Amino acid sequence: MRVRIIYFIVLLVACVLQTTAVHAQDVHFSQTDVSPLTLNPALAGANASFQGIAMYRGQYGSFASPFQTFFASIDGRLTAALKNSNGVLGAGLVFFNDRMGDGYFTQSNIGFNFSYSLKVSRFSRVALGLNSTFGQCVTNPASGQWGSQYDGTAFNPTLPNGEPFYEQNFSYFDLGVGGVYSFQTDIGKITNEADKGFNVGFAAYHVNNPRYSFYNSSIQTLPVRYAGFVNANIGISATNGILQPAIYYQRQRKSNELLYGVSYKQIIRKASWETDNIKEIAFSLGIFSRLKDAIVVRSSIFYGPFSAGFAYDINVSRLSLVSNFKGGFETFVRYNLDNINRKKVRVN
Repeated sequence: MRVRIIYFIVLLVACVLQTTAVHAQDVHFSQTDVSPLTLNPALAGANASFQGIAMYRGQYGSFASPFQTFFASIDGRLTAALKNSNGVLGAGLVFFNDRMGDGYFTQSNIGFNFSYSLKVSRFSRVALGLNSTFGQCVTNPASGQWGSQYDGTAFNPTLPNGEPFYEQNFSYFDLGVGGVYSFQTDIGKITNEADKGFNVGFAAYHVNNPRYSFYNSSIQTLPVRYAGFVNANIGISATNGILQPAIYYQRQRKSNELLYGVSYKQIIRKASWETDNIKEIAFSLGIFSRLKDAIVVRSSIFYGPFSAGFAYDINVSRLSLVSNFKGGFETFVRYNLDNINRKKVRVN
């Protein structure tokens, strides 16, 4: 029954959002689940007592200087060692650097995330989170090509660009909030029934609308970004396979992004409950769609606390006329302390 409810939620969200277009403004990844702190601050400490993640994304390199994003985060539980406590405090630190093309525009952010997760039933938890971020944007007008610098026959870099930049860098501080409901069974280690679980979350970033302008304009602000997701893990009985369907939706002003699909994880060797020397070995394959933009293929490998993976975007939008269907490449490495001796299936 619970599995049917999960499928119904995923199908309902997909149908409601089917008509939206895809033009994200904030930083985004095709492997959204591997960058939890850019998705929802309540996920700080949700997946491990400690984990560290590093990720790189490059896109549009088939027809221009690639847009590049470097991402790193650490998060974990601050009170996980307290016994007989239904509440857990979590915290996380996230950094990313976004570089546009030839370096005309660069954005760097460092964010602090805090969460409180409360156990409300045997298998359910509710978490609330807060994000505070310091950001800096830098531009280099000399590296760009402006319409006013074309003399009628060719580009002439000696002509003035005509752009009245008040400053070439600025900083801002913003806030975000989020909440997550999680359901996760833990019966597989006791019975032959496979574990099942799902997460539902909603978050809002830039809720204070910080000033975001090189022109010293108070009316140019960073719009609120809303992010919602539903993901699940469904253990397949009598096998070591796990289905992981997911939907991620983000909206920022008139820009929308809908990413949905499914991964299949195969556990080759389970971790031992008796010793840390026998570690889990697994791999996963997945296919996702970013609505009206790209088909995403992804793969990951797991060995004990370590995992690594990649994703590739096959561009199917109108941009494919110049991109030749080549989109973005993304890769990550992750260390998850709880995977050293993993006794239950988690939503990762």
